[in-house]
Amino acid sequence: MKKLPISISTLALLGIGGVLLSLFVFAALRSGPLAPIPITVAAVVAQPLSPALFGIGTVEARYTYRIGPTVAGRVRRVAVQVGDLVQAGQLLGEMDPIDLDERLTAQEAAQQRGEAEIRAAEARGQDAAARLTYAESQVQRYAKLLPSGAVSADAFEARQQESQVAAATLAGAQANLDSARREVARAGADRAGLGKQRANLRLVAPVAGLVTARAAEPGTTVVAGAAVVELIDPSSLWINGRFNQLGGGALAPGLAATIGLRSRGGQAAPGKILRLEPLADPVTEESLVKVVFAQLPQPLPGIGELAEITVTLPTLAACPVVPNASVQRSEGRPGVWVYEAGRLRFAPVKLGAGDLDGRIQVLEGVKVGELVVVYSPRPLKEGSRVKLVAQQPGV
Repeated sequence: MKKLPISISTLALLGIGGVLLSLFVFAALRSGPLAPIPITVAAVVAQPLSPALFGIGTVEARYTYRIGPTVAGRVRRVAVQVGDLVQAGQLLGEMDPIDLDERLTAQEAAQQRGEAEIRAAEARGQDAAARLTYAESQVQRYAKLLPSGAVSADAFEARQQESQVAAATLAGAQANLDSARREVARAGADRAGLGKQRANLRLVAPVAGLVTARAAEPGTTVVAGAAVVELIDPSSLWINGRFNQLGGGALAPGLAATIGLRSRGGQAAPGKILRLEPLADPVTEESLVKVVFAQLPQPLPGIGELAEITVTLPTLAACPVVPNASVQRSEGRPGVWVYEAGRLRFAPVKLGAGDLDGRIQVLEGVKVGELVVVYSPRPLKEGSRVKLVAQQPGV
């Protein structure tokens, strides 16, 4: 059988194709999806750890006083401005009394009239008592003269009737006196009630504090219980803080904390945890705590200002520690990728406490000196081709 001749051009094309194929395979193995995954690693070290918890919160006042009228009315004047420091008992504002002053004057006049009636009733009572005494003495005298016939029986009966009339007059005078006294007592009670209502129209500060709001201006009509002026006790400022429930079990009253206020550029102020709230937030899964300042900052921060809270826990004994970034999850279990002789092995671990520098304790699963993967641009798996790099590109 005769062989077909192979031309030089065909051989050249085959050579070029082989070179291109070699270059493609080389590129795929070096920079394509088959290329080794660059990884950065860190050695597992044994060292003590100072765990800390980080939370955020807002500045609030423990005691807020909302001063307003006890009955509906119109604001007559407000004597303070927002930001004023006031003393206990200081006048903050006043409600329009409308006709209370006139009603007080009328009640005072009614009370004076009742007192005059009491004096008149007492005088009538004294006159009735004198008449009764005289009538009784006449009855006794006529009773002695009747047996001798010096007086008639009709005259004696007339004296007895006069005595009975005098007794009835005295009883009536006493009843009028009692009625007048009760009327004076009623008028006094009405006047005292009106006086309290009039006094309640004066809005006074219950404690020394700082005015934070003017909720109503002069001329505004407000309902009973509505606030006209809001007042806080500046010495009662605290932070209403929120911490993630993961690790929040280590929080306890009395733990030292540092408070970073946004208005101070995050400058830390010392404080401590005052108490843990019994109710947590089920939506954000956060624990609520109250943090107080060791010394109130000056000037005082604004109510509602955001604050960052750091709580440092007691230092733990030395044990294996890895970076937080090295911890991955496989099938719901935490673990780390261990690099050994160019190969990867996923090691499930039992984690402990962590700190704010990005380190976490490993109680079980790895040994000191082993290398764990910290960063990789793609997810890893058993058998992945990897290469060590000092730093990830672009990081």
